[in-house]
Amino acid sequence: MHKVILIIIDGLAHEVARHSLGYLLAMTEAGRATGYKLQCELPALSRPLYETILTGTRPVDHDVVHNGVVRLSNETSLFHLAQRAGLTTAAAAYHWMSELYNRAPYDPVRDRFTQDPQLPIQHGIFYHQDDYPDSHLLLDAEWLRQGADPDLLLIHPMNVDHAGHQFGLDSSQYRNSARHFDLLLADYVPRWLQQGYQLMITSDHGMNRDRSHSGALPEEREVPLFVLGSAFSHDRHAHPRQTELCGTLASLLGLDHHKPQCRELLI
Repeated sequence: MHKVILIIIDGLAHEVARHSLGYLLAMTEAGRATGYKLQCELPALSRPLYETILTGTRPVDHDVVHNGVVRLSNETSLFHLAQRAGLTTAAAAYHWMSELYNRAPYDPVRDRFTQDPQLPIQHGIFYHQDDYPDSHLLLDAEWLRQGADPDLLLIHPMNVDHAGHQFGLDSSQYRNSARHFDLLLADYVPRWLQQGYQLMITSDHGMNRDRSHSGALPEEREVPLFVLGSAFSHDRHAHPRQTELCGTLASLLGLDHHKPQCRELLI
């Protein structure tokens, strides 16, 4: 069993990630990380693809097919699997994660700070404004990590997506938002790796030049995936799919599951 940190950088297109994430690219050049290009499922929207990443199921199958579907997941998520196995779960994430796996609709007074061992996400700090600073989110995540000692920690920043909706794919604001988060990560990743965590860093969807996403353009569908940690094979020839991320992480956590996974990613 390995402890896992999953980071979903909302709205980060692969074509921007491959140029702008200087720290993660440096880790890749040094042989301490491996990067891949994924194609996200359709529709290329946030809430449907949170569900896909965390359950291994396509939107047309799990039926969360647009962002206005406000209900608990009907699937067994990575959080459910971990919690049922007696592991500790935590998330610093946008409030839609709480609505999918804990309680819906989201009540900020009740749900923003969550401490409940009976819930799939047992320890949570959830936010509900798209411009909630990524620097604050990472502090939330590190507070949860140090305090709850989770086996599974989700970190979900929104600033890249927010910049994309305001300024579009080709904007300096969008690219600089990605650069900013990458440099913030540089303060945390070494300590997480030293503590033995396995890190998976990806995105739900990309961004187009119309300041939106949901369709099949490459810039909307192609997203990055970086893996860091000793339990990954770092096989550059692996071809992971977005529907295989949940099962791959479940295997890292030592969980019994029947989720699709990319075996080539693991030792």
